[in-house]
Amino acid sequence: MRVRTYKDAIAALNSLQSNFASIEALKRQPISPLARSELSLAEVHEYVRRMGYQRSDFNKMNVIHVAGTKGKGSTCAFVESIMQQYRDQGIRKVGLFTSPHLKSVRERIRINGAPIAPQKFTRYFFEVWDKLSATTSDAEAFPTLQPCHEVKPMYFKYLTLLSLHVFMSEGVDTAIYEVGVGGRFDSTNVVDRPTVAGITALGIDHTFMLGSTIEEIAWNKAGILKQGCPAVAALQTEYPQAESVIEQEAEKAQVSSLEFVGPEVVPEDVPLGLAGTFQRQNAAVAVKLAEHHLKHLGISVDLTDGLPDEFMAGLKHVRWDGRCQTLEKEGYENITWYIDGAHTLESVRVAAEWYSSAVSKRNTTKILLFNQQSRENATELLAELYERTPHFDHAIFTTNVTWADGTYNSDLVSMNYSKETVDRLVVQKDLAEAWSTLDQKHNANSRKHVFPDIETGLRFIRSLASERSVEVFVCGSLHLVGGVLAVLDGEKD
Repeated sequence: MRVRTYKDAIAALNSLQSNFASIEALKRQPISPLARSELSLAEVHEYVRRMGYQRSDFNKMNVIHVAGTKGKGSTCAFVESIMQQYRDQGIRKVGLFTSPHLKSVRERIRINGAPIAPQKFTRYFFEVWDKLSATTSDAEAFPTLQPCHEVKPMYFKYLTLLSLHVFMSEGVDTAIYEVGVGGRFDSTNVVDRPTVAGITALGIDHTFMLGSTIEEIAWNKAGILKQGCPAVAALQTEYPQAESVIEQEAEKAQVSSLEFVGPEVVPEDVPLGLAGTFQRQNAAVAVKLAEHHLKHLGISVDLTDGLPDEFMAGLKHVRWDGRCQTLEKEGYENITWYIDGAHTLESVRVAAEWYSSAVSKRNTTKILLFNQQSRENATELLAELYERTPHFDHAIFTTNVTWADGTYNSDLVSMNYSKETVDRLVVQKDLAEAWSTLDQKHNANSRKHVFPDIETGLRFIRSLASERSVEVFVCGSLHLVGGVLAVLDGEKD
């Protein structure tokens, strides 16, 4: 039998993506989003059984579970960084499961701060694959999983199951899980007894799945709260009405405690490793999650007289690429990159404010590099960004295609878009036209450029830097950000 490689694993994983046509068909199905979500989570439970686990097995990993619209990834990164400071006090292996990835899918599954190695990813990937191929589900109870030897979980669901198998196999004793979408019916909600659950700032996003009101969204996010487990939530300053929904759901779930925390938990003189004033709120939620978790493990923590040294170090040394990130890269001299994968109205607003405060006031060439391929409100995001940033000399709109030869790095392949729309640059032309309209409205004049791929866009930017210093704001999509980072690093498959 041929030895299966990492590329084989990625090819198999990519085959599990929902393609554009199937996503559109799903939206037209008569089944309600709620019924579909309930079925999806039931399938996760069934796959866990077929993998040879019981849900209660995962409790030994001591899971910290985090949902939210904004900042949940950064919050998880802060928690992970704090936990790393306690590895000489009883915590041996810290697992982190997040999404999406930027350059490599292995970023989603980390142990002690590092993505798992390609060899381990491959081994564990095919252990799960082969187990699911060799086991069956009752045809009457699970008709959607038939035939069992062929049907596999979809992309995110599979990665969630894979992460559970990896962490269990590797002996992880603290696992931090970032919810994918929502919370109540998310694949990660297979964990039945976390040490603590957290909810970061909420906003309007993924309305097809979660509902169009903040109350519906809050109900869905609060579905990760569990009986007897403490809960921590960010103060919902943008949508205060969400707090009452969280309180109601916490009461129904019979949590042991619920605490809403504001940024004052982390004093302003405490240095944070992540840029942006808003990160203080994320750090505050992380501090409270870490406090509950450490106490659950029997590790003494006292926050009454300020943050312990371990917390201070964790907050300072955290790293979370692609979010309010400033870069200068060899081979791209004279260029400063300001990178943030913001893709909702609220997060674009925050990213634009960060860029505006971070960018120099010098007479440099200012460039916007933007894409948002799949969201219907892409032009709305662009308008929000326009209103909150200084004038750009150039506005560049590319697809998420990585390279000038029309290829993606295999870890960056996405089947969620219409290939025809990508090939014809439909979205990019619409964005450029929207930017022209905004320019006319404000009596401004940026030069607009549409490119078929990221590499071509970066080549153009580099050509401008031969004349004078260039500052580039990359925004609109984590998929765009991942592709930009891959090209900057020259990491072609």
